[in-house]
Amino acid sequence: MFTKGKLVSVTLIMALVAIAASLACSSQPATSQIDSAQAQQIADQAAAAAAAAVAAQAQPAQPQVTAEEIQAMVMSSMEGMAESQVSAEDIQAMVESAVSDAASEGASADEIAELVESAVMAATEDSLTAADVESAISSAVMEAQESVDLDAVISEALEARAMMEAQQLRDITITFGDLSWDSAELQNRIAQYIIEKGYGYSTDALVGDTLPLFQGLRRGDTDIAMEIWLPNQDVAWNEARAAGEVVSVGRSLGDDWQSAFVIPKYLQEEYPELDSVEDLKEEQYKALFQTAETGDKARLVSCVIGWACEVVNAAQVEGYELTDHVEIINPGSGSALNADLYGAYEREEPWLGYQWGTNAPALELDLVRLEEPPYTAECWFTTKACAYQDATVLIAVNPDLLTKAPDVVAMLKNWDLGIDTYKAIVRWQGANPDASAEDTAIWWLNTNDTWEGWVTADAKAGVQAALDARETADGWPN
Repeated sequence: MFTKGKLVSVTLIMALVAIAASLACSSQPATSQIDSAQAQQIADQAAAAAAAAVAAQAQPAQPQVTAEEIQAMVMSSMEGMAESQVSAEDIQAMVESAVSDAASEGASADEIAELVESAVMAATEDSLTAADVESAISSAVMEAQESVDLDAVISEALEARAMMEAQQLRDITITFGDLSWDSAELQNRIAQYIIEKGYGYSTDALVGDTLPLFQGLRRGDTDIAMEIWLPNQDVAWNEARAAGEVVSVGRSLGDDWQSAFVIPKYLQEEYPELDSVEDLKEEQYKALFQTAETGDKARLVSCVIGWACEVVNAAQVEGYELTDHVEIINPGSGSALNADLYGAYEREEPWLGYQWGTNAPALELDLVRLEEPPYTAECWFTTKACAYQDATVLIAVNPDLLTKAPDVVAMLKNWDLGIDTYKAIVRWQGANPDASAEDTAIWWLNTNDTWEGWVTADAKAGVQAALDARETADGWPN
């Protein structure tokens, strides 16, 4: 069944996209404003449509809205609206249709009233921007992705789990997709330790890169991905979510920036006019990054082969018409990418390439992002000749884990290892360069109590006992 938030968001999308489409083809705002009498007429007719829908259906349907369905609604609502202003009649038709659908899906009278009010308010707003539309669409997609009632599923599965013997519990292995960058590896090590020592499951880690590991999550080869980066993985994520192959259980790290066009601050201070991706077309700036390997092109150290950003960055270079000016270099690993930047920084040499906000160099060094056109959904899903949208980093699980290990899913819902916390971890690693991800996980669990709020009392006691005994996790990779 739709929640109130989903009902309102879907209608807002329909109204907002219609208004935005009309504004896009005219420098003047829509002339068809709705007065109070028209608003009342819309509400009355929508209520009549709702009553008819309820009468025609004895048992309300309870569908789930997928990102794919929302995309179809957005496209449908935009059809035919690029050539004319949106009239009161257009909005009335949209509201009637949405309210009728809502009523047939079991919405209450209060929910329908709020839905109509929100739609009319959105439709009569003069100051809508493209950003407003994108925000509404993004919010609705996120709500749709969270359509699984995790609390109910977890509660039911825990009741069944209570009847299992301890040996059966130990026979379950939970497998992580072991992504090849520092923050993902560290989060995996911390989670593996908690799951083994606190909850009694075995763990394993399947090493790989973004795209193949995500396909493995969809198939059930792995159970948990601690970092799903959107919008990098938007297409695959929305497809898998619509097919019911993955479930988001919470946020990981928080929102984060990323860019393929980062230079050291000392270089930008020496060449203050070098501040935009367009400047890379100028010979004097392009020459700064030329090497014997790249000839007369600038060397751009991009994403690791197999990471989703590898494809995105290549599309951006083409979209900016930099193909004749920039040579893309794809390092073999995240550590190789970082080492390349650290080496250039120590020598105070020019460097151009990809970084993101929670990566160690970005936290430790003074870096500058070259200016790019701002992100828009239209740009991103066509040419990609615009900046990345700040990333949303999710924790995702294969749906089977909801019943296989509901207590672990409950723990992951509470997970809160944010960027500020991760910055402190990176600083400790910088002071202890020989420490592995496993060493760092043990240090963090021993010196921070944040994790205690994620787990049950029994799990906390188990983890603490293992830490006191200096135990390691059996499932950590060699």
